Amino acid sequence: MAEWWNKTEARDWLARLECFSLDELSSEAEAKTLATHGTLVTYSRKVFIPLTKLCRDVCHYCTFAHRPSQLTAPFLEPEEVLEIARAGEKRGCREALFTLGDQPEARYSAARQWLEERGFASTLDYLAHVSALVLEETSLLPHLNPGIMQPSDYERLRPVSASMGLMLESTSDRLCAKGMPHYGSPDKDPEVRLRAIRDAGEAKVPFTTGLLIGIGEIRLERVEALLAIRDLHARYGHIQEVIIQNFRAKADTLMANAPDLGLDEHLWTITAARLILPAEMVVQAPPNLQPGELGKLIRAGVNDWGGVSPVTQDHVNPEAPWPHLEQLETQTASAGRLLRQRLAIGPLFARDPAVWVDNALQPCIRQATDARGLPRESDWHPGTGEAIPEAPLLLSTASDMEIRIALGRVEHGEELNSRQIARMFTAEGRDFQRICRFADELRSDRVGDAITHVINRNINYTNICLYRCGFCAFSKGSTKSERGPAYNIDHAEIARRTIEAHERGASEVCLQGGIHPSYDGNTYRGIVQAVKDAVPDMHVHAFSPLEVHHGATTLGLGYEEYLASLKEFGLATLPGTAAEILSDDVRALICPDKVSTQQWLSIMRAAHTVGLKTTATIMFGHVEDYSHWATHLQRLRALQLETGGFTEFVPLPFVHMEAPNWRRGQTRSGPTWRETVLMHAIARIALDGAIPNIQVSWVKLGPDGASRILQAGANDLGGTLMDESITRAAGGVNGQEFDVPQMRALAQGIGRRLCERTTSYTMRADRVLATF
Repeated sequence: MAEWWNKTEARDWLARLECFSLDELSSEAEAKTLATHGTLVTYSRKVFIPLTKLCRDVCHYCTFAHRPSQLTAPFLEPEEVLEIARAGEKRGCREALFTLGDQPEARYSAARQWLEERGFASTLDYLAHVSALVLEETSLLPHLNPGIMQPSDYERLRPVSASMGLMLESTSDRLCAKGMPHYGSPDKDPEVRLRAIRDAGEAKVPFTTGLLIGIGEIRLERVEALLAIRDLHARYGHIQEVIIQNFRAKADTLMANAPDLGLDEHLWTITAARLILPAEMVVQAPPNLQPGELGKLIRAGVNDWGGVSPVTQDHVNPEAPWPHLEQLETQTASAGRLLRQRLAIGPLFARDPAVWVDNALQPCIRQATDARGLPRESDWHPGTGEAIPEAPLLLSTASDMEIRIALGRVEHGEELNSRQIARMFTAEGRDFQRICRFADELRSDRVGDAITHVINRNINYTNICLYRCGFCAFSKGSTKSERGPAYNIDHAEIARRTIEAHERGASEVCLQGGIHPSYDGNTYRGIVQAVKDAVPDMHVHAFSPLEVHHGATTLGLGYEEYLASLKEFGLATLPGTAAEILSDDVRALICPDKVSTQQWLSIMRAAHTVGLKTTATIMFGHVEDYSHWATHLQRLRALQLETGGFTEFVPLPFVHMEAPNWRRGQTRSGPTWRETVLMHAIARIALDGAIPNIQVSWVKLGPDGASRILQAGANDLGGTLMDESITRAAGGVNGQEFDVPQMRALAQGIGRRLCERTTSYTMRADRVLATF
């Protein structure tokens, strides 16, 4: 067993732990928990499906296992399973927890006969069948606790489950001796259980395990078990949570008269788990087994309550009812934490489903979660026209010290690092409010109370494109595309639309399009010339860095030389699109043939060098995480401090409905509302002193969404557009135009004034529209 833990290390750990009081250990454990996990405490809203209560083991403390004569049937029928699952679905459950005894057919003929009559070779064969039914018939994700399995069993069950679990309980061989609680239970052999957990790791199964304490083990043995779990996770990275479950004596068992584990001993073991295990590890304790003491469990290092059901009882501990979910939230809040629901698969694993989840389950997990891997908090999605979610009632005073420190640094003029920026994106509750309020105060201090806009028109001159960006529903591969009509408008039509825009008061035309196979660098010069010939005074805001790259390379020119020539033709500024996420690992997934991060930055640098101002964007809410958002903001800030060429930052929430990669199940369903607000607010904070203007996209968010975000750090509404087609192609419903009277009404609704600007943010004094 030396491959799993070192007994000398266990003794050293125990000696260190026993040097400190429980209060000192709890303080250290709490600090470690908060530093890594923040103020969230998670739980899974589930139904408990006891597929069979037959088991070949005879654990001396167990009331779950029954004899056939005590049951009406050896197994639940498929209809009974679905009835439980559907009842849970109606109550907001997301997990179907299948619990069952170990290989009952090996002990009971009744189990073998029941399975054979229905065409199943084993209990695990039947489990695979009903798990698939739950996936097909409900929105619940199965989590399976089937006991000891072989590698082939993991392979068979992985496609029908989001996660699995097996309690290690203990690594003590003593507990299997005669007179001890695991005597007569072959599946409780520590080596057998460790091997099963190892096999789960090799199968890339997100796995739950843990200790059952108070059944006769000593502290040293608990430490040894924790080290074994730590070492298995270090090898395979698959342990999603570790449960520290306290023994409670139950009537009608061989240990009915054994004393319950004391609270202090439970707390000591939780602190040991938190301090021994890696920082990212989730430590769980069942909330129904220490009623009234949840705050102490949290302080000791707990950051997850496991599965809690509003529908079914705890079949393993039937004497201990689940706390009502409202009570659980209140008690968690009283401990200074925020309660949040998770899926059956832990958030760390839900963030990387390509590694941890079977292909068949990846789409539903991606589309149900945010960038943290937690369930979306509402049905709101960018571009859909759905109502903005109401602000939740705040029961907790929880506050993340690291977020407060980060805001304090900005207040004193310091620059944030990537970790601090990413941490702010986790904000909820009062921290969320604090960030929004701080961002809006910065906005007021830096740019005042005016809400700015530009009167412009979009001219998307072609939707035919050589590139295959997975998120783009606008581009077409050819004029015979099956994804809708393709077009390529000529210079005369560009001129006509420019004149029409001028007649309607536009000061800018924004021109972008696909990379047409017949285009070269001269094409873009011709487009600029067509606009300037039609309306010499029109501001030409045109060409993404991808188009600049294409134009320059087709003519064999460097970026600076080519941009200088475009400027001579009349190009005035560049849109900072095609940025998506400025991290090449993300770009490899969503736009592998597009310009790289460094190419995008180089083109922006070249534009600024030749005197062309640009905007900057981010397209977020698809496959990336908060660390990518932080890196993106830092890279923009660094370039801006070097060149000063960015006029504004424009967050663009991913609109998913018609995006090809979403329809293939490869992305999330856009950012959540919380994430969308935070992107604008944190951009204001992280870019303070660099990029002064934060724009909100009414196209993506609608007037109500834009109004809310203009009170969280944004100061600009962008353009009236007149012809918006890219978001509409992705399924957006917020319209093609947002005219000045509508903008005026929006500004008036939040007590601000509307001011027309030029593309370069020179205010047009004659166009300031007071709202008072």
